[in-house]
Amino acid sequence: QVQLVESGGDLVQPGGSLRLSCAASGNIWRILDMGWYRQGTGEQRDLVARITRGGRRNYADSVKGRFTISRDNAKNEVYLQMNDLKPEDTAVYVCYAVSDHDVGYIDVWGQGTLVTVSA
Repeated sequence: QVQLVESGGDLVQPGGSLRLSCAASGNIWRILDMGWYRQGTGEQRDLVARITRGGRRNYADSVKGRFTISRDNAKNEVYLQMNDLKPEDTAVYVCYAVSDHDVGYIDVWGQGTLVTVSA
């Protein structure tokens, strides 16, 4: 009933910046938490950042001070501003959301967008 679509992934040089976007659509009652995971080649999927509906943020230690997560509740969108990118940031970035429905909470995942940091 709810789907997430990411955009903004690209090839960027070390030290560069990218802004990822994720838009939720479908039968949306209310989106609670939203955030981003990432998974590099041969690596596990790790939480990058999350944000509650009220704006409380949480970041992985590896991205603190460089990444900023934000959201627009009216548009059901979440964003990830990534600055000072490093090669180790290369990964598929996957958007997630927790949706509140009449039957309970539903976890929703996007398909991912590729970020490649390389000179």
